[in-house]
Amino acid sequence: MSARVCKLALSLMLSVAATAAAAQDFPSRPVRFVVPYAPGGTTDTLARSIGGKLTDLLAQQVVVDNRTGANGDIGMSIVANSPADGYTIVLGYIGNLAIAPSLYDKMPYSPVRDFATITQVAGASNIIVIHPSLPAKNFREFIAYTKANPKKVSFASSGVASVAHLAGELLNGMAGIDMLHVPYKGSGQAISDLVGGHIKVMISGMASTLPHVRSGKLIGVATTGLKRTPATPEIATVAETYPGFELSSWFGVLAPAGTPRKVITRLNADIHKSLQEPSVVKRLEGIGFEITYGTPEQFTAYMKSETSKWAKVVKASGAKPE
Repeated sequence: MSARVCKLALSLMLSVAATAAAAQDFPSRPVRFVVPYAPGGTTDTLARSIGGKLTDLLAQQVVVDNRTGANGDIGMSIVANSPADGYTIVLGYIGNLAIAPSLYDKMPYSPVRDFATITQVAGASNIIVIHPSLPAKNFREFIAYTKANPKKVSFASSGVASVAHLAGELLNGMAGIDMLHVPYKGSGQAISDLVGGHIKVMISGMASTLPHVRSGKLIGVATTGLKRTPATPEIATVAETYPGFELSSWFGVLAPAGTPRKVITRLNADIHKSLQEPSVVKRLEGIGFEITYGTPEQFTAYMKSETSKWAKVVKASGAKPE
């Protein structure tokens, strides 16, 4: 019996030593940066902006890997079940990390238990965009038209119970309108259909829709943060008409639980440097992102507080997974 215990202890010591050695050499090969959503969306845009500079800082290729499906759960699960060595990380989103736990009785991963936080990276107000064929040029006209046409105006989102979906349902309740929800598997296809006029309204992250607003293909009628954004100071907030309305997004980078602290510290420092690069700052702020960063502990605490906040929002909205 003692020989078996000694063998197990030796095995554990060798495993710990191997992990420590790997952490010391990190990174010695490419890093996979998983995005749980389709290419072309807000999360994808943010990941590619960070990943480009991070490649230089790590001296290893950072490969953005879009793993879509199940409203982000597939990509998040892949990372949760990956080796805890720092070579697979994920750009988590408020929907996966703070909203989903209030919607589902059972999830394929636990945002707190199955991940090691690295850093929060950005926040972003969403924007309500409409196709020019809709007879409205601003938020007041949009609400008036929607009220006069109950159930005839549909709004797209990146998926059931996404931030965009909850924003639309909350707007329905606060404005006394009745828009119909059309969920997509990702924001990329939804935006494509919106620009093509196949659907008329979408509540989306600015990064993916603001270029279309500036080109005149879409009209931005309102943003969903408490304050107007520096990127679109001319566009009013929903809160200016309906006080208290606020639904903004945030993003952060995570690794599998158990990732060595030295690896987390290295990634935290280099991601922060990426976010301070002038070209990255200019690009992200120009499309509506507010850059934020801090320690892993601060990100964990923020996640927990946001989970409590969104539990109330989900309950008030009546949103249910389909």
